[in-house]
Amino acid sequence: MSNESNISGVFARQPAPLQNRSGRLDPFDWYREMRAEKPISYDEERRAWDVFRYEEVRTVLSDHETFSSDTTPQDAPEMDGPNPLSESMLNVDPPEHERLRQFVDDRFRPGAIRDRRPYVETVAESLLDDIEGETFNLVSAYSFPLPVIIIAELLDIPTDRRDEFKQWSDALVAAPREQTEETLRENEQRRQQSMMEMASFFRDALKERRGGDGDDLVTLAANAERLTPTEQLGFCILLLIAGNITTTNLITNAIWSFAEQGILNDVASGIIDREQAVEEVLRFRSPVQAMSRVTTEDTELDGTEIDAGERVTAWIGSANRDESVFDGPDEFQPERSPNRHIAFGNGIHYCLGAPLARLEADVALSVLFDRYDTIETTDDPLHPVSSPIVYGVESLRLHVE
Repeated sequence: MSNESNISGVFARQPAPLQNRSGRLDPFDWYREMRAEKPISYDEERRAWDVFRYEEVRTVLSDHETFSSDTTPQDAPEMDGPNPLSESMLNVDPPEHERLRQFVDDRFRPGAIRDRRPYVETVAESLLDDIEGETFNLVSAYSFPLPVIIIAELLDIPTDRRDEFKQWSDALVAAPREQTEETLRENEQRRQQSMMEMASFFRDALKERRGGDGDDLVTLAANAERLTPTEQLGFCILLLIAGNITTTNLITNAIWSFAEQGILNDVASGIIDREQAVEEVLRFRSPVQAMSRVTTEDTELDGTEIDAGERVTAWIGSANRDESVFDGPDEFQPERSPNRHIAFGNGIHYCLGAPLARLEADVALSVLFDRYDTIETTDDPLHPVSSPIVYGVESLRLHVE
């Protein structure tokens, strides 16, 4: 599950170094160069400040009084009526943030999430049962449907529409591969259309469950007097997007990293601690690479003056490779300890669904390793997901025995 902020594709135009396949697949050389030479820099084309070092990224993410999450006026799709995500915890600051988050916080605490492990295991086993042959695409067969089915069950919405849920979610975080005025405009139109379709879907679901006594999250929202209708809608949309898109990439990035490092068997056998290895995946290939904020006042960040009303992009993927914090930052150390990564964000917007994401990744890997004696990646070329903020690959083909 993703960090709270920036799930709606808050900046569709990517920095120039990331506007090609190789740059998106491996942005880490660019990050290293920027940390050394321009750790806080202004991008004229995107009209945004970029922040690359760990301490400054943490500051941007945690100082909500200076760096606001309310980026909606510049980013929201143009819709009839309020944009639902603009009134979700995605895009609000205190005190509204606490009111919206406390409404559902208990459902995502570690204890509540642990109780769901048997169900997650059942879903994982069922997905592997459906796989035919010894070669398959991990993303489409396993790491995508698993978190979608789990969040759909929490919301009590039909899992047979999961391909549609993925289409909507992907559209809201996507960026065009070729970035021209025309492609950016078309990309925004797709984002608007997806938002309207999601809003229509959940508006009907909320209407049907108002007054009901179900225990699912849609019914919970529909009967929450403390939430406005737009907030109810934004809550459901946010959970569906956040509940699937980055967990898919966490699972995929884990297998990709373990195979690349030649440690799949050691993780599978327990020679290498699986939970620690997943934490290193979160650092090494963070599913969310960046989050955006807007300054509320003139401020100074590490000696750089930034005016009020400026967009600031905090590059989490760079912070998690900062040489001043991590020993051997470009080395995958599966049992790294301590591991101070900030893959789930920092401050009040720390990812609500972090416990669920960790559980799903742990179960997905455990069930996969128990099922197969041998797991190998094929030589198929890797293509990065087309997003300025989400990091992963569109397909990862495995050969198993």
